[in-house]
Amino acid sequence: MLAIVTTHPIQYQTPIWRALAENTRVPFEVWYLTDFGTRASHDREFGKTFQWDIDLLSGYPYTFLRTEPGATPGNFWRCRLTERLRERIRARGVKAVLIQGWQVAAYWQVAREAQAACAEVWIRAESNDLNPVPVWKWPIKRAALTYLFSHIDRFFTIGSGNRRLYLRYGVPETKLFPAHYAVDNARFAAQAKALRGERQAIRRQWGIADDAFCVLFCGKFIAKKRPLDLIDAARIVAARGADINVHLLFGGSGELGKTLRAQTHVVFDADGLGGGQAGAPVASFTGFLNQTEISRAYVAADCMVLASDHGETWGLVVNEALASGLPCIVSNACGCAEDLIAPEWRYSCGDTTALAERMVALRAAGAPPPQTLLPSFDQTVAAVAQAYAALT
Repeated sequence: MLAIVTTHPIQYQTPIWRALAENTRVPFEVWYLTDFGTRASHDREFGKTFQWDIDLLSGYPYTFLRTEPGATPGNFWRCRLTERLRERIRARGVKAVLIQGWQVAAYWQVAREAQAACAEVWIRAESNDLNPVPVWKWPIKRAALTYLFSHIDRFFTIGSGNRRLYLRYGVPETKLFPAHYAVDNARFAAQAKALRGERQAIRRQWGIADDAFCVLFCGKFIAKKRPLDLIDAARIVAARGADINVHLLFGGSGELGKTLRAQTHVVFDADGLGGGQAGAPVASFTGFLNQTEISRAYVAADCMVLASDHGETWGLVVNEALASGLPCIVSNACGCAEDLIAPEWRYSCGDTTALAERMVALRAAGAPPPQTLLPSFDQTVAAVAQAYAALT
């Protein structure tokens, strides 16, 4: 059996588990560390207590492991095991354990326990080589990850930057297998198709003019996502007198919410926070959008911008937008940029002049279709099935 250990039920992962169950070639069970997201849970960065509005627990076998009381996916030390996992591994006949990174203590524990039980350890993580490491931190990080990676038997790579990271730490290419990051493309395409006839009505509900070029920001209003860059870029477009009526659409919430509203001319605000200034870039705020609601924003917008810095290890919101037929402009600091976005629609992180130029160019291009063939879950399922077959 294959044991898949992950922090909590994640909307981007559960379709993989269901596809793996349908594949039937791999006997497996998902072992969750917490139930975050399956009940009303507080997300500090969103500043919201919410529960995902899609089913995350059906269609595949799973169980919850025993962890520290109050464990959350975002706390390294508190998200740790309180059971001796090697006995469970032996009792269940586990041949390999797949962990999803190294961001919580439990993953390090699982790797050690699996080895003690003579099971292989596999990994599929988000990190890449784009994030510069401070000089003082490099020796510590290199020692820790070199140690962990020396105990991993197989690495599933989600993209180019992720693959380079492993090579940088001395992982041999023979241990690297592609399993690119993906979302449920079919679901997002279907949701967008069903809503496309309502595009004009949705835009009017959010105060978006018929002739406006609507630029979407979708995610947490936090510093690493750089939502303020969209406002700066919109100002630059206006100052240059370009024939483009930019309307900013902010979908999400977070600590920068008040700042964003204070620097824009707000024409719609689902959260009713108010604020704003006349003469500033026009903006609408949809509030937090759950999984079945987010497609309204993808259909209403003319493009999406992911402006994040190096803290954005991938940016699955770009996969979602592209699957919905929405073109994207992406900062080169984002993990997904080089794999999903054509060079002409990338820009240097923080260069709001370049971002403004991409907006104008995209408007002139008439909103081209998605720039690349999107990865799907099929590749990951095939890679896992092939790896498991090699064990039997």
